[in-house]
Amino acid sequence: MHLVAIAWLYVAIMMAAAEATHTNGSVLGAIITFLLYGLGPVALVLYVLGAPARRRAIRRREREEFERQRVQQPDGSDGTRVVSAAQAPNPPPPPPDPESRP
Repeated sequence: MHLVAIAWLYVAIMMAAAEATHTNGSVLGAIITFLLYGLGPVALVLYVLGAPARRRAIRRREREEFERQRVQQPDGSDGTRVVSAAQAPNPPPPPPDPESRP
């Protein structure tokens, strides 16, 4: 796939060079030719065709993170941690009732 992109860019550079050296051509026209016929389409195609690989990489990272967290859990076979009542933190006290003021 990268070989096709390199060849496409080569052709776009040759088109831009022909535009710049032609008697009626200009350097600005050559730059626009390279951007619109070469760099823009190649970037778009590589981005679209790279989406499955990016998706696989994201899923692999998430799976590795999940496995790492599961291994770090000290108790429970399914990755859940068992907490006894003595280890559980005390809940905060409820807020005072505004109607009970004197």
